[in-house]
Amino acid sequence: MSEQSPRFRRVLDQFAGYKPGKAPAVAAGKTFKLSSNESPYDPLPSVAAVIADAARHINRYPDNTAAALTEAIANRFGVPAGHIAVGCGSVGIAQQLLEAVGEPGAEVMYAWRSFEAYPYLTDLANATSVQVPLRDFGHDLPAMAAAITERTRLIFVCTPNNPTGTAVKRAELIAFLDQVPADCLVVLDEAYVQYVRDPEAPDGLSLYASRPNVAVLRTFSKAYGLAGLRVGYLVGHEPVAQAVRKTMLPFTVNSLAQAAAVASLAAEAELLERVEQVVKERDRVRTELLGQGWTVPPTEANFVWLPLGEESAEFSDACDAAGVSVRPYSTDGVRVTIADREANDAFLAAAASYSRRA
Repeated sequence: MSEQSPRFRRVLDQFAGYKPGKAPAVAAGKTFKLSSNESPYDPLPSVAAVIADAARHINRYPDNTAAALTEAIANRFGVPAGHIAVGCGSVGIAQQLLEAVGEPGAEVMYAWRSFEAYPYLTDLANATSVQVPLRDFGHDLPAMAAAITERTRLIFVCTPNNPTGTAVKRAELIAFLDQVPADCLVVLDEAYVQYVRDPEAPDGLSLYASRPNVAVLRTFSKAYGLAGLRVGYLVGHEPVAQAVRKTMLPFTVNSLAQAAAVASLAAEAELLERVEQVVKERDRVRTELLGQGWTVPPTEANFVWLPLGEESAEFSDACDAAGVSVRPYSTDGVRVTIADREANDAFLAAAASYSRRA
Protein backbone atom coordinates (compact mmCIF):
# COMPACT_ATOMS: atom_id res chain seq x y z
CA MET A 1 0.00 0.00 0.00
CA SER A 2 1.34 3.41 -0.95
CA GLU A 3 2.50 5.72 1.84
CA GLN A 4 1.77 8.80 -0.23
CA SER A 5 -0.68 11.17 1.47
CA PRO A 6 -3.75 12.61 -0.26
CA ARG A 7 -3.14 16.10 -1.67
CA PHE A 8 -4.48 19.11 0.18
CA ARG A 9 -4.26 22.84 -0.35
CA ARG A 10 -0.77 24.16 0.32
CA VAL A 11 -2.20 26.94 2.47
CA LEU A 12 -2.92 24.35 5.18
CA ASP A 13 0.82 24.03 5.77
CA GLN A 14 1.00 27.67 6.85
CA PHE A 15 -1.08 27.53 10.02
CA ALA A 16 -2.38 25.16 12.68
CA GLY A 17 -5.91 26.56 12.91
CA TYR A 18 -7.65 28.13 15.87
CA LYS A 19 -6.50 27.06 19.32
CA PRO A 20 -9.07 27.55 22.10
CA GLY A 21 -8.11 28.66 25.59
CA LYS A 22 -6.82 25.79 27.68
CA ALA A 23 -7.84 24.73 31.17
CA PRO A 24 -5.32 24.86 34.04
CA ALA A 25 -2.89 21.95 34.07
CA VAL A 26 -2.81 21.38 37.83
CA ALA A 27 -4.69 18.28 38.93
CA ALA A 28 -5.40 19.08 42.58
CA GLY A 29 -7.30 21.96 44.16
CA LYS A 30 -9.77 24.39 42.67
CA THR A 31 -8.87 25.81 39.29
CA PHE A 32 -10.07 28.78 37.27
CA LYS A 33 -10.28 29.07 33.49
CA LEU A 34 -9.67 32.67 32.41
CA SER A 35 -8.22 31.81 29.02
CA SER A 36 -11.47 32.00 27.02
CA ASN A 37 -13.78 34.99 26.79
CA GLU A 38 -16.86 33.37 28.29
CA SER A 39 -19.52 34.51 30.71
CA PRO A 40 -18.84 33.21 34.23
CA TYR A 41 -22.57 32.73 34.80
CA ASP A 42 -24.85 29.79 34.03
CA PRO A 43 -27.79 30.40 31.68
CA LEU A 44 -30.74 32.17 33.23
CA PRO A 45 -33.43 29.74 34.45
CA SER A 46 -35.87 31.13 31.88
CA VAL A 47 -33.38 30.52 29.08
CA ALA A 48 -32.46 27.06 30.37
CA ALA A 49 -36.15 26.12 30.39
CA VAL A 50 -36.51 27.15 26.74
CA ILE A 51 -33.42 25.11 25.82
CA ALA A 52 -34.83 22.07 27.61
CA ASP A 53 -38.13 22.38 25.77
CA ALA A 54 -36.40 22.84 22.41
CA ALA A 55 -34.31 19.73 23.08
CA ARG A 56 -37.47 17.61 22.80
CA HIS A 57 -37.63 18.45 19.09
CA ILE A 58 -34.05 17.97 17.96
CA ASN A 59 -35.10 15.11 15.72
CA ARG A 60 -36.17 17.87 13.32
CA TYR A 61 -33.92 20.15 11.30
CA PRO A 62 -33.73 23.73 12.55
CA ASP A 63 -35.29 26.59 10.61
CA ASN A 64 -32.59 27.38 8.06
CA THR A 65 -33.85 30.96 7.79
CA ALA A 66 -33.90 31.46 11.57
CA ALA A 67 -37.09 33.45 11.05
CA ALA A 68 -38.06 33.81 14.72
CA LEU A 69 -34.55 34.84 15.75
CA THR A 70 -34.24 37.25 12.84
CA GLU A 71 -37.55 38.87 13.77
CA ALA A 72 -36.48 39.13 17.43
CA ILE A 73 -33.20 40.82 16.48
CA ALA A 74 -34.97 43.17 14.08
CA ASN A 75 -37.50 44.17 16.74
CA ARG A 76 -34.86 44.60 19.44
CA PHE A 77 -32.62 46.91 17.42
CA GLY A 78 -35.11 48.53 15.08
CA VAL A 79 -33.53 47.32 11.85
CA PRO A 80 -35.13 45.67 8.81
CA ALA A 81 -35.26 41.89 8.91
CA GLY A 82 -33.70 41.84 5.45
CA HIS A 83 -30.59 43.47 6.91
CA ILE A 84 -29.92 40.53 9.25
CA ALA A 85 -28.01 37.31 8.70
CA VAL A 86 -27.17 34.73 11.34
CA GLY A 87 -24.30 32.31 11.66
CA CYS A 88 -22.24 30.06 13.91
CA GLY A 89 -21.07 32.83 16.21
CA SER A 90 -19.71 36.09 14.85
CA VAL A 91 -16.59 34.21 13.72
CA GLY A 92 -18.77 31.98 11.55
CA ILE A 93 -20.22 35.04 9.88
CA ALA A 94 -16.72 36.45 9.41
CA GLN A 95 -15.87 33.29 7.51
CA GLN A 96 -19.03 33.62 5.42
CA LEU A 97 -18.08 37.21 4.57
CA LEU A 98 -14.59 36.19 3.56
CA GLU A 99 -15.96 33.44 1.36
CA ALA A 100 -18.12 36.08 -0.30
CA VAL A 101 -15.22 38.46 -1.10
CA GLY A 102 -12.18 36.19 -1.21
CA GLU A 103 -10.42 35.42 -4.48
CA PRO A 104 -6.84 35.68 -5.77
CA GLY A 105 -5.69 39.30 -5.64
CA ALA A 106 -8.29 40.43 -3.12
CA GLU A 107 -6.94 42.06 0.05
CA VAL A 108 -8.43 41.85 3.54
CA MET A 109 -7.21 44.43 6.04
CA TYR A 110 -7.23 44.33 9.82
CA ALA A 111 -5.21 45.66 12.73
CA TRP A 112 -2.61 43.43 14.30
CA ARG A 113 -2.62 42.10 16.85
CA SER A 114 -6.38 41.57 16.68
CA PHE A 115 -8.74 38.59 16.57
CA GLU A 116 -6.54 35.61 15.81
CA ALA A 117 -9.01 33.99 13.41
CA TYR A 118 -8.70 36.80 10.84
CA PRO A 119 -5.39 35.62 9.32
CA TYR A 120 -6.19 31.99 8.75
CA LEU A 121 -9.78 32.62 7.64
CA THR A 122 -8.41 35.11 5.11
CA ASP A 123 -5.88 32.54 3.89
CA LEU A 124 -8.61 29.92 3.53
CA ALA A 125 -10.68 32.38 1.49
CA ASN A 126 -7.75 32.67 -0.96
CA ALA A 127 -7.33 36.37 -0.16
CA THR A 128 -4.28 38.32 0.99
CA SER A 129 -3.97 39.71 4.52
CA VAL A 130 -2.88 43.29 5.05
CA GLN A 131 -1.98 43.70 8.71
CA VAL A 132 -1.63 47.23 10.10
CA PRO A 133 0.24 47.39 13.44
CA LEU A 134 -1.60 48.63 16.51
CA ARG A 135 -0.75 52.03 17.95
CA ASP A 136 -0.97 52.37 21.73
CA PHE A 137 -2.68 48.95 21.85
CA GLY A 138 -5.50 50.18 19.56
CA HIS A 139 -6.38 50.53 15.90
CA ASP A 140 -4.27 53.00 13.94
CA LEU A 141 -7.13 54.09 11.69
CA PRO A 142 -5.15 56.76 9.77
CA ALA A 143 -2.53 54.14 8.89
CA MET A 144 -5.26 51.72 7.88
CA ALA A 145 -6.84 54.35 5.62
CA ALA A 146 -3.46 54.97 4.02
CA ALA A 147 -3.04 51.24 3.35
CA ILE A 148 -6.24 50.91 1.29
CA THR A 149 -5.69 50.01 -2.36
CA GLU A 150 -7.95 49.17 -5.27
CA ARG A 151 -7.53 45.53 -4.23
CA THR A 152 -8.94 46.06 -0.71
CA ARG A 153 -12.24 44.20 -0.51
CA LEU A 154 -12.92 43.99 3.22
CA ILE A 155 -11.65 45.73 6.37
CA PHE A 156 -12.23 44.38 9.87
CA VAL A 157 -12.40 46.90 12.69
CA CYS A 158 -12.54 44.92 15.93
CA THR A 159 -13.87 47.23 18.63
CA PRO A 160 -13.32 46.59 21.47
CA ASN A 161 -10.23 44.94 20.11
CA ASN A 162 -9.52 41.33 20.99
CA PRO A 163 -7.10 40.78 22.75
CA THR A 164 -6.07 44.29 23.87
CA GLY A 165 -9.53 45.55 24.92
CA THR A 166 -9.26 49.03 23.44
CA ALA A 167 -12.20 50.63 21.60
CA VAL A 168 -11.99 53.10 18.73
CA LYS A 169 -13.57 56.52 19.14
CA ARG A 170 -16.71 57.43 17.22
CA ALA A 171 -15.21 60.59 15.67
CA GLU A 172 -12.08 58.83 14.43
CA LEU A 173 -14.12 55.92 13.07
CA ILE A 174 -16.38 58.27 11.12
CA ALA A 175 -13.32 60.06 9.70
CA PHE A 176 -11.94 56.66 8.67
CA LEU A 177 -15.19 55.50 7.08
CA ASP A 178 -15.32 58.70 5.04
CA GLN A 179 -12.04 57.65 3.40
CA VAL A 180 -13.06 54.10 2.49
CA PRO A 181 -14.16 53.53 -1.12
CA ALA A 182 -17.83 52.67 -1.55
CA ASP A 183 -17.00 49.25 -3.01
CA CYS A 184 -14.92 48.20 0.01
CA LEU A 185 -16.81 46.58 2.89
CA VAL A 186 -16.00 47.67 6.45
CA VAL A 187 -17.01 45.14 9.10
CA LEU A 188 -17.32 46.44 12.67
CA ASP A 189 -16.69 43.40 14.84
CA GLU A 190 -18.54 44.27 18.04
CA ALA A 191 -18.45 40.98 19.93
CA TYR A 192 -17.93 42.83 23.23
CA VAL A 193 -20.12 45.87 22.69
CA GLN A 194 -22.27 45.25 25.77
CA TYR A 195 -19.25 45.80 28.02
CA VAL A 196 -18.37 49.22 26.57
CA ARG A 197 -18.73 52.16 28.95
CA ASP A 198 -16.71 54.82 27.09
CA PRO A 199 -19.20 57.51 25.99
CA GLU A 200 -16.97 58.32 22.99
CA ALA A 201 -17.05 54.75 21.67
CA PRO A 202 -19.22 54.14 18.59
CA ASP A 203 -22.36 52.07 18.26
CA GLY A 204 -22.06 50.36 14.91
CA LEU A 205 -25.82 50.06 14.49
CA SER A 206 -26.11 53.86 14.57
CA LEU A 207 -23.53 54.18 11.79
CA TYR A 208 -24.37 51.45 9.31
CA ALA A 209 -27.81 52.73 8.25
CA SER A 210 -26.44 55.58 6.13
CA ARG A 211 -23.44 53.61 4.87
CA PRO A 212 -24.16 50.68 2.51
CA ASN A 213 -20.55 49.48 2.78
CA VAL A 214 -20.63 49.11 6.59
CA ALA A 215 -21.81 46.00 8.43
CA VAL A 216 -21.86 45.06 12.11
CA LEU A 217 -21.05 41.70 13.71
CA ARG A 218 -22.40 40.77 17.12
CA THR A 219 -22.68 37.55 19.10
CA PHE A 220 -24.69 35.83 21.81
CA SER A 221 -21.54 34.09 23.10
CA LYS A 222 -20.29 36.73 25.54
CA ALA A 223 -22.78 38.97 27.34
CA TYR A 224 -25.70 36.59 26.67
CA GLY A 225 -23.80 33.57 28.00
CA LEU A 226 -24.45 31.24 25.04
CA ALA A 227 -20.86 30.47 24.01
CA GLY A 228 -21.59 26.75 23.96
CA LEU A 229 -24.43 27.14 21.47
CA ARG A 230 -22.56 29.27 18.90
CA VAL A 231 -24.91 31.88 17.47
CA GLY A 232 -24.07 35.32 16.14
CA TYR A 233 -25.52 37.77 13.66
CA LEU A 234 -24.69 40.44 11.12
CA VAL A 235 -26.55 43.67 10.51
CA GLY A 236 -25.85 45.22 7.13
CA HIS A 237 -27.61 46.41 4.03
CA GLU A 238 -29.48 43.85 1.95
CA PRO A 239 -26.65 43.02 -0.54
CA VAL A 240 -24.28 42.31 2.33
CA ALA A 241 -26.76 40.28 4.37
CA GLN A 242 -27.78 38.36 1.26
CA ALA A 243 -24.14 37.46 0.47
CA VAL A 244 -23.72 36.13 4.01
CA ARG A 245 -26.88 34.07 3.76
CA LYS A 246 -25.66 32.60 0.45
CA THR A 247 -22.39 31.39 1.97
CA MET A 248 -23.91 29.93 5.14
CA LEU A 249 -23.53 26.20 5.68
CA PRO A 250 -27.12 24.87 5.76
CA PHE A 251 -28.64 24.52 9.23
CA THR A 252 -25.49 25.94 10.84
CA VAL A 253 -27.46 27.67 13.62
CA ASN A 254 -29.11 24.79 15.43
CA SER A 255 -32.59 24.82 16.93
CA LEU A 256 -31.38 25.03 20.54
CA ALA A 257 -29.22 28.04 19.69
CA GLN A 258 -32.07 29.82 17.93
CA ALA A 259 -34.50 29.22 20.79
CA ALA A 260 -31.96 30.25 23.43
CA ALA A 261 -31.04 33.44 21.58
CA VAL A 262 -34.68 34.49 21.27
CA ALA A 263 -35.21 33.78 24.98
CA SER A 264 -32.05 35.73 25.86
CA LEU A 265 -33.26 38.79 24.01
CA ALA A 266 -36.51 38.55 25.97
CA ALA A 267 -34.52 38.38 29.22
CA GLU A 268 -31.96 40.98 28.18
CA ALA A 269 -32.51 43.32 31.13
CA GLU A 270 -31.68 40.53 33.57
CA LEU A 271 -28.66 39.46 31.54
CA LEU A 272 -27.29 42.99 31.38
CA GLU A 273 -27.32 43.14 35.17
CA ARG A 274 -24.77 40.34 35.01
CA VAL A 275 -22.77 42.28 32.45
CA GLU A 276 -22.64 45.20 34.86
CA GLN A 277 -21.14 42.93 37.51
CA VAL A 278 -18.44 41.85 35.06
CA VAL A 279 -17.71 45.49 34.21
CA LYS A 280 -17.30 46.31 37.91
CA GLU A 281 -14.96 43.35 38.36
CA ARG A 282 -13.04 44.35 35.23
CA ASP A 283 -12.40 47.81 36.62
CA ARG A 284 -11.44 46.40 40.02
CA VAL A 285 -9.00 43.89 38.51
CA ARG A 286 -7.35 46.53 36.33
CA THR A 287 -7.03 48.95 39.26
CA GLU A 288 -5.41 46.29 41.44
CA LEU A 289 -3.04 45.23 38.64
CA LEU A 290 -1.97 48.84 38.15
CA GLY A 291 -1.41 49.04 41.88
CA GLN A 292 0.86 45.99 41.64
CA GLY A 293 2.92 47.83 39.04
CA TRP A 294 1.69 46.14 35.86
CA THR A 295 1.05 47.95 32.59
CA VAL A 296 -2.62 47.39 31.71
CA PRO A 297 -4.21 49.39 28.86
CA PRO A 298 -7.74 50.74 29.38
CA THR A 299 -10.22 48.05 28.38
CA GLU A 300 -13.83 48.16 27.23
CA ALA A 301 -14.21 44.37 26.95
CA ASN A 302 -14.63 41.51 29.43
CA PHE A 303 -10.88 40.99 29.72
CA VAL A 304 -7.65 42.78 30.50
CA TRP A 305 -4.41 42.81 28.53
CA LEU A 306 -0.90 42.62 29.94
CA PRO A 307 1.73 43.52 27.31
CA LEU A 308 4.45 41.26 28.71
CA GLY A 309 6.52 40.68 25.57
CA GLU A 310 9.06 37.90 26.00
CA GLU A 311 7.70 37.10 29.47
CA SER A 312 4.24 36.18 28.18
CA ALA A 313 4.70 32.40 28.18
CA GLU A 314 6.57 32.44 31.49
CA PHE A 315 3.81 34.46 33.17
CA SER A 316 1.16 32.16 31.71
CA ASP A 317 3.00 29.11 33.07
CA ALA A 318 3.22 30.70 36.52
CA CYS A 319 -0.52 31.38 36.53
CA ASP A 320 -1.17 27.85 35.35
CA ALA A 321 0.87 26.47 38.24
CA ALA A 322 -1.31 28.53 40.57
CA GLY A 323 -4.46 26.95 39.14
CA VAL A 324 -5.42 29.86 36.88
CA SER A 325 -5.29 29.56 33.08
CA VAL A 326 -4.74 32.74 31.06
CA ARG A 327 -4.19 33.27 27.33
CA PRO A 328 -0.65 34.04 26.13
CA TYR A 329 -0.20 35.52 22.65
CA SER A 330 3.27 34.61 21.43
CA THR A 331 5.66 37.32 22.60
CA ASP A 332 3.05 40.08 22.59
CA GLY A 333 1.23 39.69 25.87
CA VAL A 334 -1.35 37.86 27.94
CA ARG A 335 -5.13 38.21 27.93
CA VAL A 336 -7.06 37.49 31.10
CA THR A 337 -10.84 37.05 31.01
CA ILE A 338 -12.85 38.58 33.83
CA ALA A 339 -14.88 36.02 35.77
CA ASP A 340 -16.44 36.01 39.25
CA ARG A 341 -14.70 37.56 42.23
CA GLU A 342 -13.20 34.30 43.50
CA ALA A 343 -11.56 33.53 40.16
CA ASN A 344 -10.38 37.10 39.73
CA ASP A 345 -8.87 37.13 43.21
CA ALA A 346 -7.03 33.90 42.41
CA PHE A 347 -5.53 35.54 39.34
CA LEU A 348 -4.60 38.71 41.22
CA ALA A 349 -2.82 36.61 43.83
CA ALA A 350 -0.90 34.76 41.09
CA ALA A 351 0.06 38.06 39.47
CA ALA A 352 1.20 39.51 42.79
CA SER A 353 3.40 36.51 43.54
CA TYR A 354 5.00 36.38 40.09
CA SER A 355 8.67 37.27 40.15
CA ARG A 356 9.24 39.66 37.29
CA ARG A 357 12.47 39.85 35.36
CA ALA A 358 14.73 42.74 36.24
